Amino acid sequence: MNTADPFSPIEWRENSLWLLDQRLLPQRQKWNRYDDIDAVAAAIADLVVRGAPAIGITAAYGVVLGWRQSRQDPGFDLDAALGRLAGARPTAVNLAWAVDRQRAVLARGGDGEALLAEACRMHRQDIEGCLAMGDHGAGLIDAGSRVLTHCNAGALATGGYGTALGVIRSAWSQGRLSAVYASETRPWQQGLRLTAWELARDGIDVQVIVEGAASSLMRAGLDWVIVGADRVCANGDVVNKIGTSNLAILARHHGVRFLVAAPTSTLDPHTASGAEVPIETRDPAEILGDRYANEPRVRAWNPVFDVTEAALIDALVTEIGVVLQPDKDKIAAHLAGE
Repeated sequence: MNTADPFSPIEWRENSLWLLDQRLLPQRQKWNRYDDIDAVAAAIADLVVRGAPAIGITAAYGVVLGWRQSRQDPGFDLDAALGRLAGARPTAVNLAWAVDRQRAVLARGGDGEALLAEACRMHRQDIEGCLAMGDHGAGLIDAGSRVLTHCNAGALATGGYGTALGVIRSAWSQGRLSAVYASETRPWQQGLRLTAWELARDGIDVQVIVEGAASSLMRAGLDWVIVGADRVCANGDVVNKIGTSNLAILARHHGVRFLVAAPTSTLDPHTASGAEVPIETRDPAEILGDRYANEPRVRAWNPVFDVTEAALIDALVTEIGVVLQPDKDKIAAHLAGE
């Protein structure tokens, strides 16, 4: 078992929630304090915190703040606030999953102390799961391998250590990797700003590429593409950062293996396939900036996620093991512990 001490972008201290503002990295490291559930929902929507597991953990702590507000203000509608929190970003399944876990605590008559204990439990379980996931995934990687990752699925996207980057961290520590590449990841450049920052912080060498260089890199020699997920559907379809599907198609063409690392909380047995997942679209200004502010003929389509079909995935890695060539039956058996 990996014994690394994982960095976490989420902290509960001074009876408040603190989030590392990921919009400012790598130039500036600033922690924001939150004492209001709607402010937590806004932080999720505004990408102060991002990554499916990290969003879920953040929401769990946000429910604690909402409960406290409901005790301080008899007119505060906690149920409505929970609805706003759960809807802050529609695609990542961990958000609704975490809020539902806290709703179950409330249904049992739990108070703020019980809600905080549950949030801390989710946070701890996610870190432990990422460490286990890293070891499971590393076991698939041969010595001397060259790997590419997309977006950021590291400590910043989880409770700590990371999913895809957890696999890369574990494989690196075991001497299995000869090269690590990270896609720049447009338009927010999570690969350049966040993944490269994390890997350098851990003493792992990384080369950043633009998305358009992926095919050339695979042709030159690559062994694995390793990504995270915001949702894994019942049939094995994976919803992840836009551009993931492109990489999976290229990988299949070039004979490069494709690995998805995600906790079981990201596996969604209630959604049959990727066709049923609401895909979040964001402000066109994230792409255009102010370049065409006065030109209505120039617009932008800005979906944040895409769907990678299960048939393109060689391995799905969770904290409880590995599913090779995932499909509906294999995922159901995996969740059942078979």
